Amino acid sequence: MDESQEEKKELDILLAAVENTNEAFVTIDEDHKVLFFNRTAERIFGYTRDEVLGRDLDVIMSPTCSRDHHGAIDRYIRTGRPTRIGHESELLATRKGGETFPASISFSVSRQGGKTYFTGLVRDLTETKALQEQVIRSERLAALGQVIAEITHEIKNPMMMIGGFAHQLLKQTRDRKAQEKLNIIVQEVARLEKLLRDLREFYLPPRLNRQEVDINGLLREIYELSLNQCKKKKIVLEVDTEEGETRALADRDRIKQVILNLVNNAIDAMENGGKLSLQSKRSGGKVLVTVRDTGCGIPRPEQGKVFSPFFTSKEHGTGLGLSISKRIIEEHRGSSLTMESEEGKGTSFQITMPLSEGHSKE
Repeated sequence: MDESQEEKKELDILLAAVENTNEAFVTIDEDHKVLFFNRTAERIFGYTRDEVLGRDLDVIMSPTCSRDHHGAIDRYIRTGRPTRIGHESELLATRKGGETFPASISFSVSRQGGKTYFTGLVRDLTETKALQEQVIRSERLAALGQVIAEITHEIKNPMMMIGGFAHQLLKQTRDRKAQEKLNIIVQEVARLEKLLRDLREFYLPPRLNRQEVDINGLLREIYELSLNQCKKKKIVLEVDTEEGETRALADRDRIKQVILNLVNNAIDAMENGGKLSLQSKRSGGKVLVTVRDTGCGIPRPEQGKVFSPFFTSKEHGTGLGLSISKRIIEEHRGSSLTMESEEGKGTSFQITMPLSEGHSKE
């Protein structure tokens, strides 16, 4: 193998390495024309090479970034003094569809044949930022959880005493007005006790006991538990599952808690009867669990708030049920809880969870 062949082989190896890296490589010349655009750049920015190569770099940049970039390149060519070259910085980049995303970018410069070339190394920080936010959120919730646990401990015993004495007095008195007042005390104590339980549940990170769960079997169990309640309210309850088992790695009790909460919310939304359906479906390595009702629906202005803590449309609700449900689902890696609703027509909640590894290969 002669020297030129050896150099070509080394160049091919280098290009293959750059093509398959996790970072986007974008090289331009002094006139801002794109000369190199690797596969990761295509994936991150959403443009094909044919749309970018030979064109001005502006095609993949926002107007603000373009202006700053042109200024930095022109300044370097005039003065030879780098500003961002050799340094890593963060900025908001733009994909082909207009979506912005956080990115880390570093520049290098090279000269060949009397010309200057600039290469940008870009990393998509979307997942990194999301993980950082999740860690920060978990730390804050853990700190708040400790405070809530201490407050709950201090309040629990006096609350139990108040409720107990009110029950005793209610049995002893025959005065109607006194009974009405004591009943209010009993009800409010029960409501506050539930609020304390929900606060602990929301702010203390759940300890999940993951195991293989047959989601289809769980839905049929919830169907049996909810059937009588639905009949009393003239609600037609249906369950629709695929044949066989649909297994996911999950905390069975927690998932059951979430689905029961969604079912109870649906029942409350159908004061004049209606239809409530529970469905599970396998799709693309995931199981989709849907709880759909034909109730009153949720007004559009309120739809963005349903998972927010303390937001409720119920007279005696704590506003933590759906927040807790969403958190439980999201504690299961790769899972999500979403909602669609139309006022006057009904609401649909969907849980998406990965199938267990062994099951997804069957």
